[in-house]
Amino acid sequence: QVQLVESGGGLVQAGGSLRLSCAASGRSFSNYDVGWFRQALGKEREFVASITRSGDSTTYADLVKGRFTISGDNAKNTVYLQMNSLKPEDTAVYYCALDILGLGKQSRSYAYWGQGTQVTVSS
Repeated sequence: QVQLVESGGGLVQAGGSLRLSCAASGRSFSNYDVGWFRQALGKEREFVASITRSGDSTTYADLVKGRFTISGDNAKNTVYLQMNSLKPEDTAVYYCALDILGLGKQSRSYAYWGQGTQVTVSS
């Protein structure tokens, strides 16, 4: 079995930074591409960023490109999301998951979602 645990969320002022972590147990991240998604109150879950299983390619949603950086540490079975220049519209619960079907940005392609970590950005 595979289990994912997100951590690192919190309350920050606009312009601040947070680093989220997604730790896996049961199976190594090296077998799957990993994605970060977020879901704001009353809205559907949306794609944020992803990283290939080899760590050599990353993809970002337009709204976070240049501000967020996704990276991985296979030795620690952990994927990170460094978030800089945070904006109030970044407020959401952030989730990580494994891209089981390999379709990229589509949430339907992912499985083994973690419990999520809350990010709140005040203005």
